[in-house]
Amino acid sequence: MDVIGLTSRSALLASGVSDDELARWCAGGELVRIARGAYLPAASAAGIGPDARHALEVRAAFERMRAPVAASHVSAAVLHGLPVWGIAVDRVHLTRMSPGAVRRSARLHLHGTGLGEDEVELVEAGHVTSVARTVVDIARTEPFEQAVAVADAALRAGLVAPTSLTYARGRARHRGGATAAGRVVAFADGRCESTGESRSRVALRRHGLPAPELQWEVRGGGRLIGRVDFGWPALRTVGEFDGRTKYTRDSQDDAAAVVWAEKRREDALRAVGLRVVRWTWADLVDFEPVAARLRSAFAGP
Repeated sequence: MDVIGLTSRSALLASGVSDDELARWCAGGELVRIARGAYLPAASAAGIGPDARHALEVRAAFERMRAPVAASHVSAAVLHGLPVWGIAVDRVHLTRMSPGAVRRSARLHLHGTGLGEDEVELVEAGHVTSVARTVVDIARTEPFEQAVAVADAALRAGLVAPTSLTYARGRARHRGGATAAGRVVAFADGRCESTGESRSRVALRRHGLPAPELQWEVRGGGRLIGRVDFGWPALRTVGEFDGRTKYTRDSQDDAAAVVWAEKRREDALRAVGLRVVRWTWADLVDFEPVAARLRSAFAGP
């Protein structure tokens, strides 16, 4: 292995490094143990995020496997570059290419279902389940909200088509969680532009609110006033999820100028008779106050 310095114990021993030296370098902070038998120089490990570390753990796991396998579930999502909000990355998930025994430990879950040739792709790190199979596996095994965020992101990035998700879900109809996967696939929508918007859409549904029109283009006086995250045209209401990136779109932008532009945009929306309800990431933890404000807006003045 040689991934930004990722090195295996066997390679180090072959180069003349002893186990005593390895232990000494780890104790002294020169090397960081990424996984069993896999090490990274401390300089490379500094500041590495959970997803990047998990990708390295997956690569290390590939080296230890004798049977043909592919990264799957959350591990595959990480290798595909999909956001995995709320999904634990403390265990590497691999699936056998051919059906076989399941193995599970604190750091590894080896799934034994087997994979069709069209369900496997080759990326730089190694074999990985296709995006469609990955999304469906996550939808079968993870909570609805987290799975929707992954599915929306895959659709948004153009990594998979809705028809491919439907087909992949059909192939999984006899596996555990297939019904849950069907709900995720039916609800997924690539028009959501962030994990926060995906979570917002789930929250709206859970609170029994009408399904919004996503990325609604509001026009007035023959011109485009703005495109809003969530719209209820018949109820004259718009909903906006205020993620931090909305105010840091361009590193050259002055934050105050961006906030001022957002205020003017909201004033323009209100000027054409729309009621505007905003919420933030923190509001998604307890959405009921936002839901109450939306119901009040729907009722009108």
